[in-house]
Amino acid sequence: MNASRTTATAGRVLRQLGHDPRSIALMLLVPVLMLILLRYVFDGNPSTFNSVGASLLGIFPLITMFLVTSIATLRERTSGTLERLLAMPLGKGDLIAGYALAFGAVAVVQSLLATGLALWVLGLDVLGSPWLLLLVALLDALLGTALGLFVSAFAASEFQAVQFMPAVIFPQLLLCGLLAPRDTMQPVLEGLSDVLPMSYAVDGMTQVVGHTDMTAGFVRDAVIVAACALLVLALGAATLRRRTP
Repeated sequence: MNASRTTATAGRVLRQLGHDPRSIALMLLVPVLMLILLRYVFDGNPSTFNSVGASLLGIFPLITMFLVTSIATLRERTSGTLERLLAMPLGKGDLIAGYALAFGAVAVVQSLLATGLALWVLGLDVLGSPWLLLLVALLDALLGTALGLFVSAFAASEFQAVQFMPAVIFPQLLLCGLLAPRDTMQPVLEGLSDVLPMSYAVDGMTQVVGHTDMTAGFVRDAVIVAACALLVLALGAATLRRRTP
């Protein structure tokens, strides 16, 4: 990997995003709108919003970043852009890292907007530091970016890229502990949930909601989510194809 090539790739991706206001709106506004909708769905029961709002604060950015990243990367490959770029002195690691850096910058803005809205406008009540909540939301968004980059290598069309969402995201959503405590699940499903990164994202948010200080459990969950994102990025670089057959 080369730092200058990586940053140049990130700059190119950000410039392209600047000419695509719909993608920017999807990444920045959809998590915010979903949180607003969730708040007023539970308007008569604020305690329920407090119990699930923090977890969804991380899950919504993960889902939107997964969708946008997978489709954007696939579009670059099907249009021949990736093939032209990789014909230059640009390694797959430079390319993946550049995409991750660009979408990571968007994820920072997205997480700031969603966390600020949840805490100071919608009244999400947490015992821990807002910065810890922001950190987990950002790690979740970066994980969604990494997963999107990874699955784009296996899709032949944008329609197929969207179809990966039920296969990659929905099982994690069902098993992460949001709908039911993981220790009450059937043992096989509980074991499966233990290896899915979204489970630790939800656990990390739960730690911030219920504890005033940073706990060992929070540190473990944050490290696992970050490590999963890095691992998936490495796999994405290894499986990246120049073009779609």
